[in-house]
Amino acid sequence: MGVDEKATVDPGSFPPPTEDESGLVLSVDWTKEEEARAKRKLDLIIMPLLTLGFFCLQLDRGNISNAITDSFFEDVGITQNEFNVGQQMLSLGIVLFEIPSNMILYRVGPGKWLTLQLFLFGTVSTFQAFQNSYGSFIATRLLLGITESGFIPGGLWTLSTWYTRAETAKRVMFFYFGNQFGQASSKLLAYGILHMGGVGGKAGWFWLFVLMGGFTILCGFVLGFCLPDSFRNPCPAFLPGISLFTKRELHILQTRVLLDEPAKGKKKKSIKIDAFKRAFSNWRLWSHVIITLCNNGPQRAFDTYSPTIISGFGYKKLQANAMASVGLFLQIPTSWAFSWVSDHYDVRGETVIAGMSCHLFGYVLNRIFTDHPRLQGARYFGVVWTQTFGTFSHPLNIAWMSLTCEDSEVRALAMAMVIMGANTAGIYGAQIFRSEDSPFYRRGFTVACCVLAVGLLLAVVRFVDDKIHKRKHNTVQLAHGGGETSDDGSNGEKGISALERAAGVTVPVDDDVKRALKN
Repeated sequence: MGVDEKATVDPGSFPPPTEDESGLVLSVDWTKEEEARAKRKLDLIIMPLLTLGFFCLQLDRGNISNAITDSFFEDVGITQNEFNVGQQMLSLGIVLFEIPSNMILYRVGPGKWLTLQLFLFGTVSTFQAFQNSYGSFIATRLLLGITESGFIPGGLWTLSTWYTRAETAKRVMFFYFGNQFGQASSKLLAYGILHMGGVGGKAGWFWLFVLMGGFTILCGFVLGFCLPDSFRNPCPAFLPGISLFTKRELHILQTRVLLDEPAKGKKKKSIKIDAFKRAFSNWRLWSHVIITLCNNGPQRAFDTYSPTIISGFGYKKLQANAMASVGLFLQIPTSWAFSWVSDHYDVRGETVIAGMSCHLFGYVLNRIFTDHPRLQGARYFGVVWTQTFGTFSHPLNIAWMSLTCEDSEVRALAMAMVIMGANTAGIYGAQIFRSEDSPFYRRGFTVACCVLAVGLLLAVVRFVDDKIHKRKHNTVQLAHGGGETSDDGSNGEKGISALERAAGVTVPVDDDVKRALKN
């Protein structure tokens, strides 16, 4: 039901904010219809823009896997194993600059920093078209990694500031649709663009880099004119005086987030050393990072070489690019279904475990079929299955991890940690498929199975720990006369009880408002 009466939390009930914190003033005075309209507007602004940015990032990061089905190796003068080193440089650049990039974003805001990043990595991607030696290949991959670093955790952190915890998993998955759609589209687009070989006397892979990099730069202007910074500064980077939301909409959107998690109202101006200690000493956060390490290494390697693997089945190289997009397109509705289940039933750990199990099964299929090279259709089915279930356990794991973070500082660092884990996975994953193991890659598929099995086991351990932790929390709540808690460990009256725990006071809000918050 809607809330028609105004109920205000007295700011004097709270301890005064410190010098580097913002005050916490909450007011609940809107109806459900007003909230729905404001949230719908937020979705229509934030989600398409962040997803578009991720789409561009994946185009520029992944187009190299399509280039190697053309004459890329011969034209640049590198071998497959040297190519793997270049892929490691990409991941190394991301890992080294992930946290510094996220600290800049935390300081200047996503509207400015994420927009600048699109211009930077779009420019580097475009100039990859002019590489002509092993040295230039290594340099451009490293620069691409440096300029892309921080974009993904920055996008995730941005989502966490605009949405409540219960809304996180579905929107994180929607954000990752940009990644999935970029993976699929890059391979399908490559099928057409690589046919431009010979135009202007250039190879097809030259036009692949030029066109996709140029598209990213154009999208940088879109973010610059449309992506807001924050509740405090709801203006795009290129339109500093124009707010994309009314004051009423901002009040509703911000207050609902603070009622869900009051710590978000105490965002500090910069990340302090204490936050690093709290983030890096939390073993639960590290367990999610290791799960990511295990899931993303095999997936990153498989995504790079899937067109090459398919061409090894006997298909033409350009045809293999189009065929390599099928499983990635199927991944989109599959991942949406998993994220809906994760959000609707609050089964974070269960969906991660199920997704990783299906991912592991795909590599088992690929390893079995390598001993039956004549089964062309069955081998292609193994590729499609692996692509369908390969990526989405990662964003589900991130949503699960975000519930462990105690405040915005730790969350910003945790997002950087887990994306660093994803890109560290790219460093070792780049060497899973090597030239001496081609074309069947029996050793590569065996290694992938072992690594995923370790990650799956850790996810099960973390899931059991989560259940034990929640049961203890529920027992403490009942012992102190509190209500029954939900699966995420929050009280049924989570807006009020979380507020009371954070402030250390009893908040004078009437029963009608409490029932509204509960509903």
